[in-house]
Amino acid sequence: MTKITPQPGIMDIALYQGGQSHVAGVAHVIKLSSNENPFGPSPKAIEAVRDSAATLHRYPSTDHAPLRDAIGARHGLDPARIICGVGSDEVLQFVAQAYAGPGDEVIYTEHGFSMYPIIARMAGATPVMVPEKDRHVDVDNILAAVTGQTRIVFVTNPGNPTSTMIPESELVRLAEALPDSCLMVIDGAYAEFVDDFDGGASIVDRFDNVIMTRTFSKVYGLGGMRVGWGYAAQSIIDVLNRVRQPFNLSLTALAAAEAAVKDEEFLSHCQAENARLRVWLSDELAKIGVPSDASCTNFILARFTDQAEAEACDDYLKTQGLIVRRVAGYNLPNALRITVGDEDACRRVVEAITAFKEGAA
Repeated sequence: MTKITPQPGIMDIALYQGGQSHVAGVAHVIKLSSNENPFGPSPKAIEAVRDSAATLHRYPSTDHAPLRDAIGARHGLDPARIICGVGSDEVLQFVAQAYAGPGDEVIYTEHGFSMYPIIARMAGATPVMVPEKDRHVDVDNILAAVTGQTRIVFVTNPGNPTSTMIPESELVRLAEALPDSCLMVIDGAYAEFVDDFDGGASIVDRFDNVIMTRTFSKVYGLGGMRVGWGYAAQSIIDVLNRVRQPFNLSLTALAAAEAAVKDEEFLSHCQAENARLRVWLSDELAKIGVPSDASCTNFILARFTDQAEAEACDDYLKTQGLIVRRVAGYNLPNALRITVGDEDACRRVVEAITAFKEGAA
């Protein structure tokens, strides 16, 4: 047996479980477990990927300047204060690697993204979970958990898998109350699904210890490309770039993301269809006794009587070729997270859950 041992905390990391893609014995499935865009990526992004094939022998840029410029133009941000990563996950990892370590604490909330404690342990820090209130982030609970060892506070807004969000005033209250030695991270992976929401950019501009992150994996439909970005004070971006590998994003991924962020017409179409269908899906399920909170994302968190009913419904949906996500691992055992698909997918979900509730299972 090898005597080589990993760093403390590594073996405490539970392996991340992605959304299921296949069902044994079912040939054709609709995957509604990973919050992917049912309309796919922008046609312009697809074209950019094809065009990039002729230059795959070239290394990509190390500074991601064209993509940062495009993001800056789209959101009215200073490109120099933007950092790009392999999904927003990598940007979150940069933050923990640069600002937390052994003896430090990293706060995340009860139903927060499961990568937060993993990222904390990767850095050797101690993850600290605080309770939410009725599936909403509670600022007072976070502040009560802050100690002299707290270095990072992760807040997902809108939340995953809750689909809820807290108002900007509460984020500002949290930023104002945190010590200068603590970094606040606003994870806005689903920010594009909320009308008139800047993802926390205005808060970043007010506080030097706040960073916001975004992704191209959701509304832009580029989950397979793995591109994300962060926006913060120049001093923080300078630090994060020191731990970023120079060629962390491929030439193809950069081209796809740049084309996607410039295609505002396709973005608007995806946003409008998601807004329409998530309300319809939520309302129809509520009529048959499956409630959910008002969603600010591209999924709903459908709540059942108890864990047994939620799991039985999930099992039945699989027999109908519908894959959704159990979220007991997020301390929500009586719920299923259901991605808002296209109209056909949403109708099939409602029909299947109706049949389940009527005893077809």
